[in-house]
Amino acid sequence: MTADSSRPSRDPHGPAGSVHDPVRSVHDPVDDADLDPGTPVPVRPGPLGMAGNVVRGALIGMAELVPGVSGGTVALVTGVYPRLLDSGAHVVDGLRSAALGPERRARTRAAFRHVDWWLLLPLALGMLVMVFTMAGVLKGFVEGSPEIARGLFLGMVAASIAVPLGMARATPGGRNWVLGLIFVLSAAFAFVLSGLPSGSISDPSYLLVFVAAAVAICALVLPGVSGSYLLLAMGLYAPTLGAVDDRNFAYLGVFALGALGGISLFVKVLDRLLEDFRKPTLVAMAGLMLGSLRALWPWQTEEAEVLAPGANWPTVLAAVAAGIVVVLIVLAVERVFADKTATTDPDPRTSALEDRG
Repeated sequence: MTADSSRPSRDPHGPAGSVHDPVRSVHDPVDDADLDPGTPVPVRPGPLGMAGNVVRGALIGMAELVPGVSGGTVALVTGVYPRLLDSGAHVVDGLRSAALGPERRARTRAAFRHVDWWLLLPLALGMLVMVFTMAGVLKGFVEGSPEIARGLFLGMVAASIAVPLGMARATPGGRNWVLGLIFVLSAAFAFVLSGLPSGSISDPSYLLVFVAAAVAICALVLPGVSGSYLLLAMGLYAPTLGAVDDRNFAYLGVFALGALGGISLFVKVLDRLLEDFRKPTLVAMAGLMLGSLRALWPWQTEEAEVLAPGANWPTVLAAVAAGIVVVLIVLAVERVFADKTATTDPDPRTSALEDRG
């Protein structure tokens, strides 16, 4: 899973990178420099890179199906988070330029020209394949073996917290007490949010589906907040997975429209926060991920009340350990393939991890 292609940043500290690059600043997609035809743009990766992006998309799609696990967390771990967010911001900017403002055609073309389609399209393919093939399987696993499932995902999310914390540690600036306060408040917010009681609405209105999708989709780009858990809290988790399993395209169409609206509003905000307030934003992400572990505590009631460990604690503990090992393996594989790409890729525009810290 290589970090295959990325448009270089205008960051004077060095080239663009994945989440493992400590000094990368997310590029502002409204930059007038994008209008320059000579500005470097994402290039097509090799077959291995394309396949790696499909696999990443499948992993992100799987995460979005599981309550308590954020697709943004998986994007962080697999090294595509900054490029995913940056490309999403360019898409939003292109759509906005097509409807408003001067030089519509030129600005729209420039914005879409800088979208990393070689990343977005394979990711989308992998996500769709995973969602339509694994929705029923994961639903059965989560509902049939809830304690083991939550233990597995708890281990995965807990291990993933090291990624944004490592990025924040390598980013200069920031006062420790302020960052500590941000971390604690973010963790507390996620802890309270993940303790909300859940239910299920048997026949939700399309208006509710639209609004719920707009809210839940934000978790796709926000590590630590699970879109599936938000759907669960709003009573739409089971109906949505059922719609996927039954190919209810009317429901899915409304859901897709709501998701498009929500992501269009949120991605620009997060893109700006990562550019202007990178370190505190990363610390907040880590706090959200820590607080979200509340939703993944293996022993709890349907009303999200925490219980003491049961007699099956050795099995659940093994599942937690397995989850940690899975994340460590993914990080190791990502690093190996990233280093291989940086060494063998003759095009400097695609050597995204050349100066990783």
